[in-house]
Amino acid sequence: MKKGDGGNIYVSDNSQKIMAAMLYTTAKIIIVDDWQYILANQFMSRRKEKSYDKFTDIGGAGFDIAKLSSELDFDKRVYILAHTQTDEFGKVRIKTLGKLLDDKIVLEGMFTTVLRTHVVNGQYFFSTQNSGSDTVKSPMGMFDSPDIENDLAAVDAAICDYYSINQKELA
Repeated sequence: MKKGDGGNIYVSDNSQKIMAAMLYTTAKIIIVDDWQYILANQFMSRRKEKSYDKFTDIGGAGFDIAKLSSELDFDKRVYILAHTQTDEFGKVRIKTLGKLLDDKIVLEGMFTTVLRTHVVNGQYFFSTQNSGSDTVKSPMGMFDSPDIENDLAAVDAAICDYYSINQKELA
């Protein structure tokens, strides 16, 4: 565990500790960066195990973090940063560590807003609407454009405005 200068950065790949920190923090914004590496680090620490139980445990840990994110107080916002993968049919979705999450859960379905980064002429943007081959989504009227600047503070402001969340405390 490490903390940033202001005591606002918590570093761990232990899902139970991450969830405890999410539950007990007074911060209104929680950023999980990077969801895949939480799972990948758990996998690598258990790589010598021969059973498939480790995949169930690791997939369950990823699911538990996502589920808890949607169950926190209304004014707490959790941003889960993750990588994507493209399947053989060209469909893009969150990258997971195995079939438990791929086959049983559409992880993005657990969230009302799912944005995806893309680059145009060296500029980074977030897609706010589904392209037909990804899982991007946002409530109608939350964003003015299907592509917005890649700025998490602006995204948070838009979410707070949309849901009438008092944004006094930003961290």
